[in-house]
Amino acid sequence: MSPSNSDDDLTITLGIEEEFFLVDPASGDLLADPDPRIFEAASSHAGPQKVVHEFLRAQIETNTAVCDSVTALREALRETRRVVTEAARSCGAEVMAASTHPFAAWQSQLPTASQRYEDFAVTFQDTVRRLVVNGMHVHAGFGDPDSRIRVMTALRRYLPLLNALSGSSPFNEGRESGFKCGRLNLFEAMPRTSIPGPLHSRADFDALVGEYQRMEFIGDGSELWWDIRPSKAYPTVEMRICDVCPRIEDALCIAAVYACLIRMLLRLDREDALPAEPPTEIIVENKWLAQRYGMLAFLGDTRRGGRIDIAEEFEALVETLDEDARALDCEAELRHCLEIVRKGASADEQIDLYRLRLLEGDSQQEALRAVVDLVVEQTGASLA
Repeated sequence: MSPSNSDDDLTITLGIEEEFFLVDPASGDLLADPDPRIFEAASSHAGPQKVVHEFLRAQIETNTAVCDSVTALREALRETRRVVTEAARSCGAEVMAASTHPFAAWQSQLPTASQRYEDFAVTFQDTVRRLVVNGMHVHAGFGDPDSRIRVMTALRRYLPLLNALSGSSPFNEGRESGFKCGRLNLFEAMPRTSIPGPLHSRADFDALVGEYQRMEFIGDGSELWWDIRPSKAYPTVEMRICDVCPRIEDALCIAAVYACLIRMLLRLDREDALPAEPPTEIIVENKWLAQRYGMLAFLGDTRRGGRIDIAEEFEALVETLDEDARALDCEAELRHCLEIVRKGASADEQIDLYRLRLLEGDSQQEALRAVVDLVVEQTGASLA
């Protein structure tokens, strides 16, 4: 690959998919069969954004338009959240941006009427029925097909950090799971999930997809549900490891970190200087620590060995990415990760409120309901 010094090589576009729960304001529980007018109203007012159904009727998904900056992404996220929140409230519902609901029962949920989802239920049985989970997927468009694969592989070591920033799923079916990101424990009961192995060209990826297809495991690459993957529909790399964030600022921070990492790795790639890959098994170990402990994790240090405080990793990362953040005009959004480290992610806030309410004399159900109210309030904030 011949090096290039053109900043055109470093252009990055962004888009975010967010999945939300539809909540009954009276009970705080999920609306197993919400008013279909919510989807109709949201879709009719979405403009260049998209509103789509998810596996469960209690879920609603938004897709931003393609954005050429984090600033543009901020406005797109505010618009998608405003559209679904107003549509839900017009039908007596609320919207909740968390990756698990504190007390909803999976047995009470109803799947969306779709042949695809019916086929999933037949194939995966309770594995998919238990997936009362939401995610946030960040798309980044950049480079050519081969450079996207090389950068995707180099991004894998950073995925535990991005997951820790997003944790919003500490509860499941009425109890603390012990994990800041419990969503992945449920999702990874499905096949073809977690961290992919190293790939070095688009041909590598296409050959792997071809093997899956030859054995009739999948129809196409969209059925590879890895934590990061090449998108089938767009010329992007789709990061899928993150929980959905109640606060827009946290979601934008994650998008900014992701974009800055990509720009840094693109610079290294055009100089044939991408770092050597750590073993996939070590990355997966760090990912588990991030899921379990979030901002309190001590990750394996892939450079020097031993363990390192995740807070130190973020401090070093912000310094490393300073040039790229300035180029992408997202310095404040990048530095917000240090605020998340200091205060904790959504999961920390949810757990703190739950335990405080118990200490103040609430029943377990009352404390869990307080968590729902908190997340609903945060989801609808800053939309004006």
